[in-house]
Amino acid sequence: MTVTAARALVNGTTCFVGIGLPSEAANLARLTHAPDTVLIYESGTIQTKPDVLPLSIGDGELCDTALTTVSVPEMFRYWLQGGHVDVGFLGTAQIDRYANLNTTLIGDYREPKVRLPGGGGAPEIATNSREVFVTIKHSKRTFVKDVDFITTVGFGRDGKARDNLNPETAKHMGKGPTLVITDLCLLRPDPDTHELIVTSIHPGVTREQIVEATGWEVRFADQLDATPEPTAHELDVLRELKARTDRHHAGDTAGERA
Repeated sequence: MTVTAARALVNGTTCFVGIGLPSEAANLARLTHAPDTVLIYESGTIQTKPDVLPLSIGDGELCDTALTTVSVPEMFRYWLQGGHVDVGFLGTAQIDRYANLNTTLIGDYREPKVRLPGGGGAPEIATNSREVFVTIKHSKRTFVKDVDFITTVGFGRDGKARDNLNPETAKHMGKGPTLVITDLCLLRPDPDTHELIVTSIHPGVTREQIVEATGWEVRFADQLDATPEPTAHELDVLRELKARTDRHHAGDTAGERA
């Protein structure tokens, strides 16, 4: 999933990166086929080149290795809302058939089963980036017909939230989610209905597995691709990045205990 997500980034892309798997994928892309990718994090770090994966947007590694660090208001008002971000890379707790994302709560709003971290900058990233990639593990718990709460709008409850906008609003909005990467497949929105459809299946995965793991009657593209397997080089770079990260953070933790 990480390798496939990394491959989706083209060299030279300006990418607004979320923490977790999006950060892992974006940094793998930078260390392999896309060295000129500009990584931006919500804390204000621009063109950062971390040697290890950050624990959060406030990780000092991001600032230490950035070309520059700006204020958060400038990050959102100028860089994001100003149309300077090509791709927003997001994760989520729930996603529905119209690519709406939920990171707020599970269950009823007034009496939720689980409280989640909230939106952070994701709603603005999804609104103003030219396009959005989403990474999420595939299960019925996460792929639901309708999210419990729309934290970040994909295409709305009916798939039409981005249609018929007035010109002034539309010129500040991106395409929305264009790619969803899971551990089973790739999904893209149907050009007409905006419902997510499977366009590529990962090696060793069956259609039945995808149907069983999806909370709606998922459709498959007429021209269905097979996702290429990771190369030895991609796996070597990713494994070393994760091992380096583990060593770094273990050392920090040991130092704090001392």
